[in-house]
Amino acid sequence: MTGVLIIDDEIQIRRLLRVGLGKQGFTVHEAGTGEEGLQMVVGKKPDIVLLDLGLPDLDGAVVLAKMRTWTTVPVIILSVRNAEEEIVRLLDAGADDYLVKPFNTGELVARMKVAIRHRGPKEAESVFVSGRLSVDLLNRVVKVDGEAVKLTPTEYGLLRLFVQHAGRILTHGHILREVWGPNADGDTNYLRVYVTGLRKKIEQNPQMPRLLVTEPGVGYRLMTVPSEDEHP
Repeated sequence: MTGVLIIDDEIQIRRLLRVGLGKQGFTVHEAGTGEEGLQMVVGKKPDIVLLDLGLPDLDGAVVLAKMRTWTTVPVIILSVRNAEEEIVRLLDAGADDYLVKPFNTGELVARMKVAIRHRGPKEAESVFVSGRLSVDLLNRVVKVDGEAVKLTPTEYGLLRLFVQHAGRILTHGHILREVWGPNADGDTNYLRVYVTGLRKKIEQNPQMPRLLVTEPGVGYRLMTVPSEDEHP
């Protein structure tokens, strides 16, 4: 069974998550403080961590930073804080996703499943498919509705990054650093131009994207969409 560690000082939240996630087949572990949570990450070796920010002993950002010095376990931040700057900072610091309380348990479980597969398809794995889009990373072939689509090298590099992190929020800064280099992380207008161009080639309606969606003020997320949803 998939193990999840909840690090949250609110007993009611832990109880709600324990019941809901237990029904979904997860093995649930709980910690009420940051230090206890860090010890349980070592002792229980969970498959995923749900981390609150407002802990009584350590800020959740500190707990995340400590974890990222020795583990790559997926971490989803659960918090009432919703400032864009903080969300961006935590995602750049190694969080896999961020949900603002209160949240829907069904959405949380969907995000958890994505995060557990958090590294996305590797080069040697099967073709990535989402809705009308398929991307063969081994052969660098992109198809929409079964027809090959020609992308520029930069567009392909951008799409490849999204595919490798499918389902996850990628911040503007992270995308710019990965595709254009370490000195490009402030040029969000440049990124927006390329995302617009990419959407014109992969989306059925670029003005209302369903695959490459915007996370306002934070970045972008490549959705995993069942094929039948794109062809009603």
